[in-house]
Amino acid sequence: MTVPLSVVVPTYKRPHLLDRCLGALLAQEFPAERFEIIVADDAGGDVSTWRVVQRRRQTGRHPRIRYLRVLGRHGPAAARNRGWRAAAGDVIAFTDDDCVPATSWLREGLLALDDGRAAVWGRIVVPLPADPTDFERDMAGLASAGFVTANCFCRRDVLAAIGGLDENFTAPWREDSDLYFSLLERSLDVAPAPRATVVHPLRPASWGASLRQQRKILFDALLYKKHPALYRARIRRSPRWDYYGTLALLLAAVLGGILNAPLLVWAAGAAWLVATARFCYARLRDTSRRPAHIAEMALTSALIPPLAVFWRLVGAMKYRVMFF
Repeated sequence: MTVPLSVVVPTYKRPHLLDRCLGALLAQEFPAERFEIIVADDAGGDVSTWRVVQRRRQTGRHPRIRYLRVLGRHGPAAARNRGWRAAAGDVIAFTDDDCVPATSWLREGLLALDDGRAAVWGRIVVPLPADPTDFERDMAGLASAGFVTANCFCRRDVLAAIGGLDENFTAPWREDSDLYFSLLERSLDVAPAPRATVVHPLRPASWGASLRQQRKILFDALLYKKHPALYRARIRRSPRWDYYGTLALLLAAVLGGILNAPLLVWAAGAAWLVATARFCYARLRDTSRRPAHIAEMALTSALIPPLAVFWRLVGAMKYRVMFF
């Protein structure tokens, strides 16, 4: 019997999460001899990752599990490319090492693709705690994100025709949107497969995680350069003028201090404080009211607008595109 399906799992030094993901893949309600699992190790040969794969290979009857070291360019796009190009299957199923596919995932994804579609995306379930943090609520947006590589199925020949994923997306951000837009621009049939489900459990985030997330904005510039119309239609219709306005108020207050203009300092400073407080309130709405979380929201709400603008400008310069 041929292998119609290859599951590609990129991973980077998260052996405990990978082990959980592999456990779910080995429990699929799908003939073991009809699919393979490819672990693409973006660490280039992490010993603990290798040990997880070896241990899973030795546990009972299961599909073939292959281990690939990702050398050269790194990032989730490069790891996925390394995986699907080495695959034996005609269909490539992508998921992430921190996901837990439902037992029916492969069966439902393949059924949805059998209608002659080029690709489908499944449903992502993100369990939220009773009082989520702002970061957890943002992560829960994956459940409504549409086409994401944490849960999608693509025909191998289609991936080959479009050149796979763009490895210039070196962080886990917008590489799946780029793939989706590339499929749409070629008028290929791409559709949802809501019965193909994976669970994406949340992981604890360290303090200030939202600040580190801002660096990923530079990849928005790359996505916008490649697909300007689709970016505006499906990602963000207009620039973040609120961020630019808040930063302008802060700079005006600083300028007032330099010029010894107290009226400008007080007026611009008060307006900046109001804008920052409104942003903080919006982030706190329906999220945790623990004192530590409130303090984090207050400080990061002051820092996010200038950071976001900075990384937008870095992306615009790096990719030579008018992106605001």
